[in-house]
Amino acid sequence: MKYILLLAVLFLLTSSPGNLNAQTTKGEKSEMQYLTETEKSIVSIASLTANGDLEKLRTALGVGLEAGLTVNEIKEILVQMYAYTGFPRSLNGINTFRAVLDERQKKGIKDTEGKTATPISGGDKYERGRKTLEKLTGEPQAKPAPGNGEFAPRIDAFLKEHLFADIFDSDVLNHRQREIATISALAAMDGVVPQLESHISIGMKAGLTADQLGEAFDLIETHIGRKQADIARQSLAKLSSYKPKDQLPTETSLLTDTVFPKGEKGPADWFTGTVYVQMLAPTTENNNFSIGNVTFEAGARSHWHTHPAGQTLLVTNGIGLYQEKGQPIRTIKKGEVVICDKNIEHWHGASPDSQMTHIAITNIKDGQGVTWLKPVTDKEYRGNKE
Repeated sequence: MKYILLLAVLFLLTSSPGNLNAQTTKGEKSEMQYLTETEKSIVSIASLTANGDLEKLRTALGVGLEAGLTVNEIKEILVQMYAYTGFPRSLNGINTFRAVLDERQKKGIKDTEGKTATPISGGDKYERGRKTLEKLTGEPQAKPAPGNGEFAPRIDAFLKEHLFADIFDSDVLNHRQREIATISALAAMDGVVPQLESHISIGMKAGLTADQLGEAFDLIETHIGRKQADIARQSLAKLSSYKPKDQLPTETSLLTDTVFPKGEKGPADWFTGTVYVQMLAPTTENNNFSIGNVTFEAGARSHWHTHPAGQTLLVTNGIGLYQEKGQPIRTIKKGEVVICDKNIEHWHGASPDSQMTHIAITNIKDGQGVTWLKPVTDKEYRGNKE
């Protein structure tokens, strides 16, 4: 019976190109309306660079590499940040990234270098930047730009030649990715609402939807704060049909983006952070196992624990972390299966930047399925030794 259920769940995970998120009913979003995991990482990296929180940025950079961003793509994000956050924060981000790569290399992790920028040769850089800006905005761009360009021609030249020619013309990232980075950086800073609204408008022309931008601002709330996220949401609401969270009649959290109900909050004796547990199939006289749906909010995790007869985890949404005692932390993603052998001390939970949901199939021995141990400390969660 257990194996029939396992095969059924695996079928749900793999039966459509979009996996579980693509199986929607009328009125629900399809997966294509959400940011991809790499795009979420761009939000995290850009906003934390702008905010200057290097400890969180360090974690976000590692998550970004695991989510599929290449080394050169992350470098490009951090270089772009100089134009919006200033050289000091851009350089701090780059130095932090160097440290992350060195640390991963010592652990034997080989990260994908990725594409290098195609050299841009010859031509009038100002004119090239002006044409790039026309493409981004969909509007003619005067030379010089009216207002600040006429008042301070040098800033107009820097914007066109350096930002929109040297940076935005580089093909390591596309315009959609660059706008995600720009909007996220601006949303993380105070006092830049006019520029934020300008780039929200440009981002939507680059293909970002209001829902996707709203999702980005949810991440801003997680990483930076509610104040900055609410300012960004208000700006988005001015430019689209988006309604901020407090105006929505129903919950819009990613926690609802699962096949099964999220259930009740898990006890603090078992979990750190906010975790929801929904029992799907309890142990019976016919089934010597239990099945539960467990949803971890970003940063939440289980305590260390063991299973006397082992456990199988089927990741159905988001990006999570899994670690066995004495082994490196492993990133787990939607569609992956984790098999934990009996009596192995381990923990699992969400990554710092993404909610994670898994189905847990727990085998029972002598009436017992799990032995709970001590909490996972923040240092252990970050991968640092005590």
